[in-house]
Amino acid sequence: MDKSDRIIPAKDTQFLEGPRSRIKELGFAWKVFREFIKGFRTLHFVGPCITVFGSARFKEDHPHYQSAREMGRQIAEMGFTTMTGGGPGTMEAANRGAFEQGGMSVGCNIKLPFEQKPNPYVQTSITFEHFFVRKVMLVKYSYAFVIMPGGFGTMDEFFETLTLVQTKILVRFPLVLFGKEYYQPLFAYMEEMATQGTISKEDLSLVLLTDSIAEAVQHIDNFIKKNYQRQPVRRKWWLFEK
Repeated sequence: MDKSDRIIPAKDTQFLEGPRSRIKELGFAWKVFREFIKGFRTLHFVGPCITVFGSARFKEDHPHYQSAREMGRQIAEMGFTTMTGGGPGTMEAANRGAFEQGGMSVGCNIKLPFEQKPNPYVQTSITFEHFFVRKVMLVKYSYAFVIMPGGFGTMDEFFETLTLVQTKILVRFPLVLFGKEYYQPLFAYMEEMATQGTISKEDLSLVLLTDSIAEAVQHIDNFIKKNYQRQPVRRKWWLFEK
């Protein structure tokens, strides 16, 4: 018998039943609500952040790892908290740079079928079960976004954040695509989208494509100074947040 002809045991069969029961839907909604509240409580006092997105696969000796590490250091020097997805690779590097500089370092990790442990360079860490809740947290507390080279997850984070800025859900928030050689084909396709009329040519100005950490940091710093005024965080305790 060919593998494709094997009989699937009934317990392994998946049925398309349509909507689940109302009680199951309510249970799911409550679970998501609790996850949001846990995120809000954990991250309430992390301060203004800059989120660094990027691949979990780069090792310590990779140039992209070293760039992310320096980016984290520069973010700490600016006085901002470095926020990442909390895992290895680029995320670890950015958190590490901030940590080594004496800055605040935060990680929003995710439960995966294969274990992804929080990296050791975060002072505040939280692990989420749902990607969409995690992405809200990665955006909610940040005033700028740096997209280092990465894969599907990084592209998802980049385009969702870019869409929020394009549609003015987020206003005056700078995005930096770091790595010209890596991202030039993607940026060229975005230019083609503008040519075809699926986005406006002005939308291309929402993203800075650069190879220079100094340029990236200056772009973010200018943007924030022009549009925001920093003030001390007043710690009002609520529900025993730390």
